[in-house]
Amino acid sequence: MLMPRQKTPDLTLPTLDHGTFDLSSEDATRGTVICFYRGLHCPICANYLTELEKRVADFASRGVACIAVSSDGEERTRAMADKIGAKALRFGYDLSLNVARQWGLYLSTSRGKTSIGIEEPALFSEPGLFMVTPEQTLYYGSVQTMPFVRPHFSELVSALDFAIANDYPARGEYDGDV
Repeated sequence: MLMPRQKTPDLTLPTLDHGTFDLSSEDATRGTVICFYRGLHCPICANYLTELEKRVADFASRGVACIAVSSDGEERTRAMADKIGAKALRFGYDLSLNVARQWGLYLSTSRGKTSIGIEEPALFSEPGLFMVTPEQTLYYGSVQTMPFVRPHFSELVSALDFAIANDYPARGEYDGDV
C-alpha cells in the first residue's frame, strides 16, 4: 500500500509528443497529478479526461503538472487524446501492469467490447488519481475498483488552494500500532 509522505514507486513512460515522462525528473513547483485511466475502451475515462484537460491550466497556475496514463499502446493512446481534443494534457502509455500494481491499482480482465464498441485489452488497470510532491512522495491518492464515482478535478483544485494557503500536510501517514 502506498503511504502518504513516503516515496512513491518510480514511473517512467513514453508520452505522446512530450518525450519520456520520468516522475523522478518532474520539476513542477508543487508536484504532479497522475491520472491513471482504464484505456480507450472506457467512455467514462474519456469524459473524465475531458474534465482534466479543462483543468490543466488551473493545476499549472498552482505549480502542479498533470499526466494521464494507461496501459494502452501508443495508437490507442493517440486515439484517446484525439477523442478528447487534448491540447494541454500529457498522455503516457505502455504502463506495465506490474507497475500499476506497485501503485495499488486494481486489475481487470476483458469482458469483450464495451458499450461504445471498443474491445477491452485482455488485462488493464482500473482508475487511480494521485498527487505526488516534487520529492516524489505521496500527497494524495485515490483508487477505484470500477470506472464509476471518481474524484472531481475541481474539488482537487480547491483542495490545493486550501493546502497551499494553510501549509496543509499529506494525511493518512500513520502506520503504527492501533
